[in-house]
Amino acid sequence: MSGRTLITGIGVAAPSGLGVADFWAATRIGKNAIGPVTRFDASSFPARLAGEVHGFEAGDHLPGRLVPQTDRVTQLALIATDCAFADAGIAPGDVHPCDMGVVTAAGSGGFEFGERELRKLWSQGARHVSAYQSFAWFYAVNSGQIAVRNDLRGPAGVVVGDQAGGLEAFSYARRRLRKGSRLIATGGFDASICSFGWAAHLAGGSLSLSDEAERAYLPFDGAASGYVPGEGGAIVVLEDEGSVRARGGRNVYGEFAGYAATFDPRPGSGREPGLRRAVEGALADAGCHPDEVDVVFADGAGVPDLDRAEAEAITAVFGPRRVPVTAPKTMTGRLGAGGAPVDVVSAVLAMREGLIPATTNVELSPDYDIDLVTGRSRTASVRTALVLARGHGGFNSAALLRAVD
Repeated sequence: MSGRTLITGIGVAAPSGLGVADFWAATRIGKNAIGPVTRFDASSFPARLAGEVHGFEAGDHLPGRLVPQTDRVTQLALIATDCAFADAGIAPGDVHPCDMGVVTAAGSGGFEFGERELRKLWSQGARHVSAYQSFAWFYAVNSGQIAVRNDLRGPAGVVVGDQAGGLEAFSYARRRLRKGSRLIATGGFDASICSFGWAAHLAGGSLSLSDEAERAYLPFDGAASGYVPGEGGAIVVLEDEGSVRARGGRNVYGEFAGYAATFDPRPGSGREPGLRRAVEGALADAGCHPDEVDVVFADGAGVPDLDRAEAEAITAVFGPRRVPVTAPKTMTGRLGAGGAPVDVVSAVLAMREGLIPATTNVELSPDYDIDLVTGRSRTASVRTALVLARGHGGFNSAALLRAVD
């Protein structure tokens, strides 16, 4: 198929809200969702803040038989998918199961489930380990469970690429639509707020050790000292334009219009990072001039060297302070594979409302020549949005979203 790739349904489960309405209500007013870790005892760790999804009970949303089979990350992904399909107005029979598929991004898999079962193995022996451990920990489990629950018999896949993987999943979904599929559920989730996952975050060396919830994660701020982890993500329904028309779909948030990915050169090579090339590639893929972009949703690493590289890439493409830049993930923490899909949701909601959410708690450093939206949300006409994401080890991705009349 060769029509535009349209976003027709969205579902989100993030620290700032479970469901689109709650999420956007918190995001638009800049409500902070970072706080002390409650999912495990973090008192002995040097980092003790996280963005958690509070008030979520899997049994309230999923069949009782499914809950013991799945990790928290899968439970959140399943709920978001249910919301996305309902939002898109997809009813059984609207699209043949073989024409529908799923591709998700994951960074850590079912860490919490895996840690619990490994503790049983060490303390009680192999007979006490759940048989569901064989797949509940796996990176591809979200795609598998989403496919089974929603009878998606078309293409299925998973992308592992940290923050950047969330956008790569969208690109993979678009490729499948262009090869003939009619609908792909895509996005990403991570939920590794457990001692096992915490050790992995700390090993990366970029975790903020601050205990001040509102000053711990500060991308583009002179006081930036690392990131705060979060859990959650988003799932969206991508459809070929012809498919939307054929089924009489009426809900369209926007077009997934352009994408590009690059890798950074090896350290010490003297070559510039690859993010600028990713931005230019996404614009070229969408046939979009830099002057047409109304807002950039930044990756916002919260690490000075990485923030500087991102600010320089944005300035190189758009010019100094020529385009509004925001990183609303300062309210939630970095959600791993779920971070960029949540930014995509924020971007299409910004288009719908004409409101750019703020980069909360941050005071822009004079070292960065960008127009960072801070303090409170900014009213603006948003027709085109660029979302940036970077993964550990130098994987860069950029996606261009465009409003649809």
